[in-house]
Amino acid sequence: MFKTFRLATGVSLLSLSPVLMAQASAAELKVVASFSIIADFAKNVGGDRVEITTLVGPDGDAHVYEPRPADAVAVSKADVVLVNGLEFEGFLKRLIDTSGTKAPVVELTKGVEPLKLSDEPAGHAHPEAEEEGHDHKAEEAGHKHETAEAHDHSHEGHHHGEYDPHAWQSIKNAEIYVKNIAGAFCEVDKAGCATYTANSDAYIAKLAALNEKVKTEIAAIPPEKRVIITSHDAFGYFEHAYGLNFLAPEGVSTESEASAADVAKLVDQVKHDKASAIFVENITDKRLIDQIASETGLKVGGTLYSDALSAADGPASTYIDMINHNMQTITAAVLSQ
Repeated sequence: MFKTFRLATGVSLLSLSPVLMAQASAAELKVVASFSIIADFAKNVGGDRVEITTLVGPDGDAHVYEPRPADAVAVSKADVVLVNGLEFEGFLKRLIDTSGTKAPVVELTKGVEPLKLSDEPAGHAHPEAEEEGHDHKAEEAGHKHETAEAHDHSHEGHHHGEYDPHAWQSIKNAEIYVKNIAGAFCEVDKAGCATYTANSDAYIAKLAALNEKVKTEIAAIPPEKRVIITSHDAFGYFEHAYGLNFLAPEGVSTESEASAADVAKLVDQVKHDKASAIFVENITDKRLIDQIASETGLKVGGTLYSDALSAADGPASTYIDMINHNMQTITAAVLSQ
């Protein structure tokens, strides 16, 4: 866990300044984050005390990601591995087994109320939001998602396809992710716990302000303009938290392509529900959205970031930037209709 320093010829450790001595002795956690959004959370909590390796980088799709040999090496050397859980990372078990890591694998959705997937086909809408007192699908699940922070890598108790894994799309859930990260870092680096806790508290305050901002922006959108279309069903938690209705031709995973029947049904539903706008996602092929836009007469309103951040020079290089960008894009498109 401690970084090894090689000193230049002729320089002894005793000759280093107090500042350099502090740097040389500071713990640096080796953290592996399964995808870019988790990496951003970890960076905000860990600051300079952590070295983060991101498996699925900016604009990457964790649903279909194939690990590289370098990923197994990074996981094997990690002090802690941060993952989403809820069967989001389909590649995870194989990677953990291959790496032989002894590091704790922390599922950040611990404590989140998971949304149970509906039996309805892809492309359905959920008109009520939890802000309006809706008895949402998380309550149908009947329990909180309770997985151990440092589980045995077996994924026992998970049933593929039972829950929507995109919990970070609710900002209140993002706060839970951040608290779980701080707790995990404190477990493996007790000397840095005060720093992790302070960083976590400061970042959560920013998220709380962002949550209020989003609620205010949604309130400004007329109810009849709150039906929109995206590529895959990644915004269920956002929908239930804030009151937009999302329709999508694909389900919660991009692994399965929408059938012609699914697309036709969605087109009919769009015409019936009078969707206000249609958007591509940064992780998906835009051709399907272009087809639906052509058949419905809707104009593509821009790109939303769902399962991954943008590159550093893009509009959504952090989680907060992602939420702000998505809201600005949605608002501009629906209010222009």
